[in-house]
Amino acid sequence: MVQAVWNGKVIADSDDTIVVEGNHYFPRAAVDAALLSDSATTSFCPWKGVAHYHNVTADGQVNEDAAWYYPDPKEAAAAIAGRIAFWKGVAVG
Repeated sequence: MVQAVWNGKVIADSDDTIVVEGNHYFPRAAVDAALLSDSATTSFCPWKGVAHYHNVTADGQVNEDAAWYYPDPKEAAAAIAGRIAFWKGVAVG
């Protein structure tokens, strides 16, 4: 079982993650959506496509752009469609 934890809150919990470039991508259904809010931030990866971000809020604190996902990944990254990954101090393991 892999968990994503930040500020004492479990954000995601799943035994069905896909690891890409060292990052665990969790199924969206395994992520506590109540802890996420949309961000206007995007970034581009040449082989995955355009990433969109979520802020993570736990115990009254906000971790901006701490979660990302590819809503329409390129064919080479099709396996991560519908999945979310974390960084910026979110402990994954």
